[in-house]
Amino acid sequence: MTPIIDVCRAGRFEIPILYLDNHVLGVVKPRNMLAQGDMTGDEDLLTALKGYIGRRFDKPGNVYLGLVHRLDRPVGGVMVLARTSKAAARLSAEIAAHTVDKTYLCVVRGRMEGEATLTDWLYKDERTGMVSVCDPDRPGAKRASLVTKALASYDGLTLCAVTLLTGRPHQIRVQHAHAGFPLWGDARYGRGKPGEPIALWAYRLRLTHPTLKTELTLAAIPPLDGGFTPFKEEIEALL
Repeated sequence: MTPIIDVCRAGRFEIPILYLDNHVLGVVKPRNMLAQGDMTGDEDLLTALKGYIGRRFDKPGNVYLGLVHRLDRPVGGVMVLARTSKAAARLSAEIAAHTVDKTYLCVVRGRMEGEATLTDWLYKDERTGMVSVCDPDRPGAKRASLVTKALASYDGLTLCAVTLLTGRPHQIRVQHAHAGFPLWGDARYGRGKPGEPIALWAYRLRLTHPTLKTELTLAAIPPLDGGFTPFKEEIEALL
């Protein structure tokens, strides 16, 4: 795992800092923290990290920090942000070209075996924010594809490693639920209960550094609670 080099504190949240240079900031987003501010006014990652950079480098006024990708509010894990507009453009281009390797860990209900590629067409209802599988010819439908691999099964649950081949809203949650394996703790698309942490975690990012042109890999394991609890040994083995 990537060592933690610092911590940014924002209200009830602690944001581990994994990587920092003049162009890139790598962090672990806490579960249930917004990636970017919205109408709720709740604490968000982008605002907190702008404050952190300003304090650390004694930068008065507005601090530039580019959000080049997002995680759903209930989902935690590794994220990278850009500290310069050049880095933001290059990272965004990498993500758009699907050359960034994004690996997630999740726990699904049901026993999965082996490895499978899930490909569906998804439609997002902008009024409700809900995403559903739809026919390819539906206006607004977008193709979504991922590879899911079963790592271990226990008592009707399966720990999976998921690699995204496309980047669609709620993709992992919706596609697994459609395949008959809803995520543990997912109140929106599964059978999660209020207060249960969703068992979905952005485990690893592997990308090309926007200026150094070297490979940059950042990784962090999830909190070993909720749906991840039965798989403590398997997850700790990733260390």
